[in-house]
Amino acid sequence: MKKKENTSSNPRRDFIKASATALAGFYFVPRHVLGGPGFIAPSDRLRVAGIGVGGMGAGDVRGVFSSGKADFVALCDVDDLRAKSSVEAHPKAKFYKDYRIMLEKEHKSIDAVTISTPDHMHAVQAMAAMQLGKHVYVQKPLTHNIYEARMLTEAEKKYKVVTQMGNQGSSGDGVRQMVEWYNAGLIGEATRVYCWTDRPVWPQGIPWPTTPATPPANLDWDLWLGVAPYREYVDNLHPFNWRGWWDYGTGALGDMACHNMEAPFRVLNLNYPVAAECSVGSVYVGEFQRGYFPESCPPSSHITLRFKREGKEDLQFHWMDGGIQPSRPDELGPNEVMGDGGNGVIIEGTKGKMMCGTYGANPQLLPTSRTKEVSVPQTEYRVPGGASGHYNNWVEACIAGYGSKEFERLSSPFSVAGPLTESVLMGNLAIRSYDYREPRNDGSNRFNYPGRGIQLVWDGPNMKVINFEPANQFVKREYREGWSL
Repeated sequence: MKKKENTSSNPRRDFIKASATALAGFYFVPRHVLGGPGFIAPSDRLRVAGIGVGGMGAGDVRGVFSSGKADFVALCDVDDLRAKSSVEAHPKAKFYKDYRIMLEKEHKSIDAVTISTPDHMHAVQAMAAMQLGKHVYVQKPLTHNIYEARMLTEAEKKYKVVTQMGNQGSSGDGVRQMVEWYNAGLIGEATRVYCWTDRPVWPQGIPWPTTPATPPANLDWDLWLGVAPYREYVDNLHPFNWRGWWDYGTGALGDMACHNMEAPFRVLNLNYPVAAECSVGSVYVGEFQRGYFPESCPPSSHITLRFKREGKEDLQFHWMDGGIQPSRPDELGPNEVMGDGGNGVIIEGTKGKMMCGTYGANPQLLPTSRTKEVSVPQTEYRVPGGASGHYNNWVEACIAGYGSKEFERLSSPFSVAGPLTESVLMGNLAIRSYDYREPRNDGSNRFNYPGRGIQLVWDGPNMKVINFEPANQFVKREYREGWSL
């Protein structure tokens, strides 16, 4: 392992000071502006820093590096052991534990940053890089809450940087085929959408562990917590099961909806929903005794979003997780697999239906025999390599610069990924409202749950639930002292 940086100084103070000095000293100008349209930097290789480089982060580092046009010059992870494979693969890269120190010291040496950390850290890390004029690749979901997603979407335009969310299916051929089918009128006007997943595949609907443990020597627990409230370390949270806890993760929706919902969002050109409602699976801890674990995401849920469309009927958009699936379409044979088995998408229209699996893969018209019988003109741009070309799609755009042709061909820039993520997290807003409770005033030590059995009415432009005020506390979170967006 490489020698670690000295963390004796105040990293947040030093980082803010360095950032302010850098921004005051010069204006970040996109490369294509400096050299004119189509300008390629003197070195056509992208200099990249990675934040979160173990697990999925190691895969992102490999994916970006495999483009053949990127070099990792700095790596950052709060866990030495998890970072080991990436560090060994890029021995010339400087290694840090605190991303703020890395950006302070390396910002003049890097062009772009990959961010593959737990959900609760995405926004602050991406914003810090964007404010320094760095292009960013951020794993899905883009952010932990709706407010953060809006801020990153606006930051892309403000700082004129190239952005991409890590939902590889958006670069696949499948979703583009579905767009062409829909635009050709093969299923008529869409009326209803179903998306589903077999996630979570980690514990949810459980109480917070009561037995504290000692953090392993390889992990900086305080840095891992970041913006989240301070807690004593517990086992079985890092590096994966954090997904089931609201302080850090966004549940099954956050994990899979950016993959599965992306296809119908693109096909139907959707934006913000106007309403959301949910039903949630329960865990019973005794006879007629429902467990109440508001810190944990539920074991299963069914979300219904409603979208307004100009001159058309409202669209019902159903999300199901925890193994819940919609009824099989009549057009699907009894031995044909619905979606890809555990995950899938069905778009119903006035003239027909179409279906795909995770990431928009294996798109099919229903009945499936229609898929081979129908041919429509190819009108959508195909990313070279399909889903596997998602990283290169971003690298090429970074090299070409903001506003370039390559930029316009990005599959999931924040201008697209931001509104998608907001809609995904609108489902979580309904789930968290479902668990909101107030004590009764009858001295019974019992509670009312006013967020259950209602529909949340959403003012998307203003990021506000207009008919149930308690829900708005989940639109934006309060960061731990010392952290800010």
